[in-house]
Amino acid sequence: MLLAHKIELRPTPDQAEYLARACGCRRHCYNQLLAHFSQDGVKWSKSAAYQHYMKTVRPLFPWYSDVSSRVTRNAIEDLDNAFKHFFRRVKNGEKPGYPVFKHKGDGDSFALRESEKFSVDGRTLKIEKLAAPIDMRQKLRFTGPTKQVTISQRAGKFYAAILVDTEDYDPCSPEKDATGMDFGVHALAVLSDGTEYPANQKLKTNLERLARKQRRLARKQPGSNRRAKAKLSVAKLHKRVSDQRQAVLHELSDAVTSEYQLVCLEDLNVAGMTKNHNLARAINDAGFGTLRRMIEYKADLRGGQVAVIGRFEPSTRLCSQCGQLHDMPLGKEWMDCDCGNLMTRDHNAAINILNFGLDTLTPDLKRAQETCKTVTDHGTVDDGAKTDKPRLSGFA
Repeated sequence: MLLAHKIELRPTPDQAEYLARACGCRRHCYNQLLAHFSQDGVKWSKSAAYQHYMKTVRPLFPWYSDVSSRVTRNAIEDLDNAFKHFFRRVKNGEKPGYPVFKHKGDGDSFALRESEKFSVDGRTLKIEKLAAPIDMRQKLRFTGPTKQVTISQRAGKFYAAILVDTEDYDPCSPEKDATGMDFGVHALAVLSDGTEYPANQKLKTNLERLARKQRRLARKQPGSNRRAKAKLSVAKLHKRVSDQRQAVLHELSDAVTSEYQLVCLEDLNVAGMTKNHNLARAINDAGFGTLRRMIEYKADLRGGQVAVIGRFEPSTRLCSQCGQLHDMPLGKEWMDCDCGNLMTRDHNAAINILNFGLDTLTPDLKRAQETCKTVTDHGTVDDGAKTDKPRLSGFA
């Protein structure tokens, strides 16, 4: 099992200078290759990129040799990955998203994907062409052979994401069967059993501090040291808000996937929801997409399942008791049905999401029998067709 552990680094000034130089070399090489293959008549291929790198780019910029050769070599793989995603989106008729040039200070990173180029010993990380090992804030969480390391820089700090092939991950098995989850702004998530996780909008609580720091940044002279310090202060606040949000989402996703074997979610159109300018900031601050991704991979690690219902299912408008449809504008917080059902709109939606999710896992037995057997004049013959088996037993 491949798992990654991201750890903060504590480099010395000389080590920090080397790491920043490595990030710059990787970024420069990536941009040089992208500029070459963006010319008319020059077609992208990984082999052509390697030839151009060895014959033209590397001899033209000899300061690449100040860092490990794998830093710039792996930029070819990064660009190849970007082009693969571009061609896939074009083939599927999606918005292409052509690879863009990288800018200093925006996602600075480099990777060493060869295990012999780095090593981890306790709370130290040794990488090629750096004499002394770099101190890490904590030990590696997993045991096993290390496969690769990605070193990134954000808000003035360096981090190492170490990929480990481990077998010591032993997650707890979920005890309960299934639950439905409804995401929202007033409450981050509501489960079908009525459990409510309150909204924890970290950006909203830091807006005044952020505005104050941005005003200070706007008054500074471009290119000055004081502007660089003010910019770093803004970046640190953004990172703090991001870390706080991540912590909340990790706690919620861990609690749900460790307790329930099946989690039913709704396929939300988050991009469309943010077009409502009154709710866009709150929706982005909640992190619905990140929360869904966390639930999916943690459920997979624990042997659970995630059922995603269609975004056009009437989860909010449908009464979970009698099935009657209601008009539920955003300002209406309660489902008050003629059948006597009275509950909050989010709780009612969570129950409907659970029911819809269970339906997606329940096979149509009649159809399965028809596809599996063919009736002829001589009797019933099994034609070997596959049946539509449920993905998870016990949730009919």
